[in-house]
Amino acid sequence: MNLAPYFFIHTLFLFENGLLYIFDKNYFMKQFSVILFWSFFLFTTIASSQEKIYYTTTFEISKGLMTGTYNEVIAFYLVLEKEFPSLSVYEIGQTDSGFPLHLVVFNPQKKNQKKTDKAFSKNGKNVLLINNGIHPGEPDGIDATMLLFRDYAENKIPTPKNTIIATIPIYNIGGALNRNSTSRTNQNGPEEYGFRGNARNYDLNRDFIKSDSKNAHAFAEIFHWLNPDLFIDNHVSNGADYQYVLTHLFTQHNKLGGELGNYLHTSLMPQLEDSLHQKNWDITPYVNVFNEVPEKGFDQFMDSPRYSTGYTSLFNTLGMMVETHMLKPYKQRVDGTYELMKTFINIADADADKIKTLRRNLFEKNKIGSYYPISWEVDSSKTSILKFKGFEGKMVPSAITGAERLKYFRDKPFIKDITYYNYYKATDSVSIPSAYIVPKGYWNVIELLKLNNIEFNEFKNDTTISAEVYSIKSFETVKNPFEGHYLHYKTEVAKKTENVSVKSGDILVKTKQPGVRYLLETLEPSAPDSFFNWNFFDAILQQKEGFSPYVWEDMAEKFLNENPEIKREFENKKHNEPVFAKNWYLQLDWIHKQSPYYEKSHLRYPIVRVGG
Repeated sequence: MNLAPYFFIHTLFLFENGLLYIFDKNYFMKQFSVILFWSFFLFTTIASSQEKIYYTTTFEISKGLMTGTYNEVIAFYLVLEKEFPSLSVYEIGQTDSGFPLHLVVFNPQKKNQKKTDKAFSKNGKNVLLINNGIHPGEPDGIDATMLLFRDYAENKIPTPKNTIIATIPIYNIGGALNRNSTSRTNQNGPEEYGFRGNARNYDLNRDFIKSDSKNAHAFAEIFHWLNPDLFIDNHVSNGADYQYVLTHLFTQHNKLGGELGNYLHTSLMPQLEDSLHQKNWDITPYVNVFNEVPEKGFDQFMDSPRYSTGYTSLFNTLGMMVETHMLKPYKQRVDGTYELMKTFINIADADADKIKTLRRNLFEKNKIGSYYPISWEVDSSKTSILKFKGFEGKMVPSAITGAERLKYFRDKPFIKDITYYNYYKATDSVSIPSAYIVPKGYWNVIELLKLNNIEFNEFKNDTTISAEVYSIKSFETVKNPFEGHYLHYKTEVAKKTENVSVKSGDILVKTKQPGVRYLLETLEPSAPDSFFNWNFFDAILQQKEGFSPYVWEDMAEKFLNENPEIKREFENKKHNEPVFAKNWYLQLDWIHKQSPYYEKSHLRYPIVRVGG
């Protein structure tokens, strides 16, 4: 579906004094009645003008007070594509809003490439993917990336030699179309912006594993086509007050692992911080606190795979989330985001070969039989010290509630050494099997494996295989819905080896492939963002068949008499457990669960492990 005609019909182009202005018609109809005249004027003027065209954004025209609408943003990139051969605009996948997701690629050595190509041709370069507008109420990256791509295309700034840059201009299109001026209670501008929820009210930065939205499906299609080496996701913070405009949230280096994680922690991040400091753009790690002062110390944010940088790290992509400070003026935040991205690109471009090698080496690390960590906690034995630029904050009486409330005093800035807990240690791990077997009935899982470029083979015939089988031992569930799910956590399993019946059409998924980390994080039930914890297998938690006590009483007696070992265990349990001894139903149910009448599928995890 080509929406270019739609955007040109619904977008106003003004050309005056060598400047090309691009506006959303629906917005400017409130103030102008000469749209058709100007639209005609554009095309006649461009056709006859020999002047160089400079592409000016809504952000610039408004002197940093406004952000572009969805129509304006897409039209801007379509115009750039027509003018500059270094830019290509693609439509890839659909979103819940009914609009396709757009991808813009800047590559000075452009190779004519179609989306139908199985893989994106890097021509020996690295690829950086920039995601914008996942939360459209935080539009800093939308405007900053428009400026960055335009300036690269016009050679206003040196173009990277070893890096192709791609961007999703606005990921949450439904949220971007839902413009308002009030939903970002804590934020200082712009005048209007989009809403956090998408067209189905999902927070898309919790959807990368469960993939409930069409947006997530389109993102995965883009991500695996590009196979980016680096990833940036642009946001605006919610939290404490401090002096910085910019904060960074790199994917957690211990979780990323290997020499790639070490490079991120000891080289890429310090280079970025130092370079921005030289440009008078001081930056600090994301201030992960809520309603308390940062100088008490804070933890590095753990980006599990539900988040964008946690998802991309499953494929060994170096990820960084940008969090500008919500209370700083909008223009300052956009300018800072622009400078941060440009600086990041310069460093990544200089280190391109190193990043490529480290990424390749990490793919080779997770071998069959080795252990892979699936759960993490802060390692308080290792810390870093930040020279933090904050504002004095203290608890004072609230004029509204009378209780204590936090208040910052911007007239009292400070620089203090504070403790930063940015090391994590594994609390649980699993051995990597040689393969998983997924029953064909779980088509929803199989579709997500396909979407994420996971290779597998179908069994052609029914067979029996010795495999490791999990049963769900215990778990807890949140009391309130979270992004459309009642999420499980603290999941524990019991494991045993048995002969498993495999049906024709079931799939064998070998772990020796680039997506091994994705497989481990989604198919191992105990992993925090596993498909089990996201309720994909809740049907196994419900027993489908039961017993009538008056019928089972006689059958249970016969069963115990025929199985003296189970009878002895039953008597011991009654003797040692008073609650059990006083509850006749628990006793009958326990006997039933030891008998062949009890259904094998109850609490039995249907995906099994082979080898390892």
